[in-house]
Amino acid sequence: MNAIHEALAIEKATEHATRLLLVDDDIDLCRAVADYLGKQGIEVMIEGRGDLAVKRVIDEKPDLVILDVMLPGKDGFDVCREIRSSGNGVPIIILTAKEEDFDQVLGLELGADDYLAKPVQPRVLL
Repeated sequence: MNAIHEALAIEKATEHATRLLLVDDDIDLCRAVADYLGKQGIEVMIEGRGDLAVKRVIDEKPDLVILDVMLPGKDGFDVCREIRSSGNGVPIIILTAKEEDFDQVLGLELGADDYLAKPVQPRVLL
């Protein structure tokens, strides 16, 4: 590959910033995550309602979904179940304030790729 092709490949690879959909109704957490990750070049989209999250995943095609369990409209487990049953393989990280094994195991069984206990520091998400 010549230098022009290499430069075009690098430019094309950097055109698409990582896009993260954060589904959480904790506005302070959302702001902290968006500010921190935005400075790292990650585009953070925020949704505060579970019943709107699946449509956002379908329409906006994020590279990663971070999904709180306790949400208005529909809980995170239902959202995770719907995303997976639609055949969408977007990586999902479940956030839970409960440090109970049940929530963590259920999230993983429903198709989440990992989980984090709240409160979570934005640098941990990075």
